[in-house]
Amino acid sequence: MTNEEIAQALIKNLGGAENILTAGNCMTRLRVQLSDKSKIAADAIKKIEGVSGTYDAGAEFQIILGPGKATNVTNAVNEILNKRPQIGDGKALREEIKAKNATPAKLFLKKIAGIFTPLIPGFIACGLITGVIGVALKISPELADSQTIKLLSIFGNAVFWGMNLFVGYNAAKVFGGTPILGGVLAAIMTHPALSDLGLVPGRGGIISVVLVAALGAWLESKLHKIIPEMFDLFLTPLITVLISGAAAIFILQPVGGTISETIGNLATGAIASGGAAVGFVLAGMWLPLVMFGVHQALTPIHVDLISQYGVTILLPILAMAGAGQVGASIAVYFKTKNKFLKKTVASALPVGIMGIGEPLIYGVTFPLGKPFIGACIGGAFGGAVQASFMVGAATLGISGLPLAATTNNIPVYLIGVVVSYVAGFAATWILGFEDPAE
Repeated sequence: MTNEEIAQALIKNLGGAENILTAGNCMTRLRVQLSDKSKIAADAIKKIEGVSGTYDAGAEFQIILGPGKATNVTNAVNEILNKRPQIGDGKALREEIKAKNATPAKLFLKKIAGIFTPLIPGFIACGLITGVIGVALKISPELADSQTIKLLSIFGNAVFWGMNLFVGYNAAKVFGGTPILGGVLAAIMTHPALSDLGLVPGRGGIISVVLVAALGAWLESKLHKIIPEMFDLFLTPLITVLISGAAAIFILQPVGGTISETIGNLATGAIASGGAAVGFVLAGMWLPLVMFGVHQALTPIHVDLISQYGVTILLPILAMAGAGQVGASIAVYFKTKNKFLKKTVASALPVGIMGIGEPLIYGVTFPLGKPFIGACIGGAFGGAVQASFMVGAATLGISGLPLAATTNNIPVYLIGVVVSYVAGFAATWILGFEDPAE
């Protein structure tokens, strides 16, 4: 089926174009808001070519399509929706859905995602460049003097060199302030000339930057209300930068530094002291946390660990959950007699091996029940391996086999992946599952 044909089939089984209020996508899912969710033909949607599974997220109905496919199909859906007769913008219903979904926890995760998700393509690109350079230098150390390698090293370091600026810009935008002022405040806190004044440039990392961006956005909104319009353009940004900048240097940087150091010490200390046991528990719990969306809250912790130590030791551990799911899905493939399920596994496995696990979660392991438990068990054993050797990754946004190139111990990381595959396969084979009818 073409993307247009898939879009037409999806719209039909979502209750028709008039039932769809909005359609958007993330990396792997088409996300729709509907006027009447009772019109969804979920079983029919799952049988559409290219669909790996569905998930009812309350405010949204989500269709798992995989990377690339999700964007293309969503574009095709919106092309069809844009041609429908105008039946009202559904504003009242959207506001009602938004209000129901606006719990403090969800709002917090949404803000975290709004700050860091836009940075992920940069992390992926720069992290892979750095990883490839690292592999090349291990094979041929003499390449270290190569001008090409030196230039590529700059490319690989770029997102981390400018990370505070990017975070400040995005954070100000998320908190309702002027984005460039957030970037300016982050630049003040990171400026190398601070060392001439006996201060520490960049202290507190992204934690301090998020705090000052939130303060700047709040102050800016207050100033807009009290400063006369004719002076607003000049005085509001000036006062915002002066007051927030001073607060950043003398208050928020020390506070952010304490928070950052505490997080780093707790994370590294727990893994160093608990070793395999801590890795086992973290990786074993990770798939359920991903399904609840809690994984977004760890993104700033990964970023902060990379800022402090050059690597995050959490990511390789948590990545094993996806590897365990690959092993579990392979067991399902060989155990099931259902041709459609075999086809689903075969289509989702390649992206699962590359670190995109949602098609396998919602299309294979979670709907079957016990294989999901098997995947968690497989991930736990791999996480124990990563924690035992304190394997760290120099980037985020990627997982699976591609993450190996960015780690500080490629052989051990790959051993952990294999352990997760084998343990996930064995656990699922032993637990078994009810083979669905064709």
